[in-house]
Amino acid sequence: MDSWLRFSAQSQARERLFRATQYACTLLGYALQKGGAADELRKTVSQLEAHMSLTRKLLRLGNSVEALESAKRAIHLSDSVLRLCLTISHLNRAMYFACDNVLWAGKTGLISKLDQHKWSQRSFRYYLFALILNLTRDVYELRLLMESEVRYRAAKSPPSPYPSTTLPIDPLSSSSATPALPAMSVWLHRQFNLIVTVLYSNPPLLLDLLKNGCDIFIPLDRLRIYPTGQGFVGACGLASSVLSILTIVHPWLKLKP
Repeated sequence: MDSWLRFSAQSQARERLFRATQYACTLLGYALQKGGAADELRKTVSQLEAHMSLTRKLLRLGNSVEALESAKRAIHLSDSVLRLCLTISHLNRAMYFACDNVLWAGKTGLISKLDQHKWSQRSFRYYLFALILNLTRDVYELRLLMESEVRYRAAKSPPSPYPSTTLPIDPLSSSSATPALPAMSVWLHRQFNLIVTVLYSNPPLLLDLLKNGCDIFIPLDRLRIYPTGQGFVGACGLASSVLSILTIVHPWLKLKP
């Protein structure tokens, strides 16, 4: 078990580099197609993309074990929301990697007559559900930090020595509809500033939110739930890969737990 975990940790950085190259080829292939490049050049880029994908699948052999170990650790978290989101997310990642391993065996000929389309769709379903849970976790942590920031600001600001003279607004009166829109605009502006402040002071949460937000368009496109096109998928995959590499180079940027 420990040997598999050490192997997974050593190959993670290489897998991220191959992933960035794969989606860079996807984006390049889209640009070449739009630019009317020669068929031979587009074919070469497409073959390179396929080789990168197959190499990534090889590097991810055994990652299901690492995902199961992460699920075992997450189930002991004290926060019930984080415990639920992270445990189920890691279990879905384990299933995603298992399907990916079967696909690798089919592409290399170890498993003959494998329905690769069916297994690919199955793996993307697990991947999509894991990303939804990861985004739910990000939004939950963002909400907790926003509430903490509001409490900090309330404790820091001194109370006003003057009593409030604001008259209550009758919701049934016609004149109350006019100040409702400016009040809503002010509230939205404050919420936006609060979100920006919280994310600026918490780079790991910001990077994780951006990474998951980019990644989710990939399975949505592959499952034809929300088709976005090859170019957009390539750009999202490349961006999320670069963000993942940053968290590996600088471990303090990785969101914990």
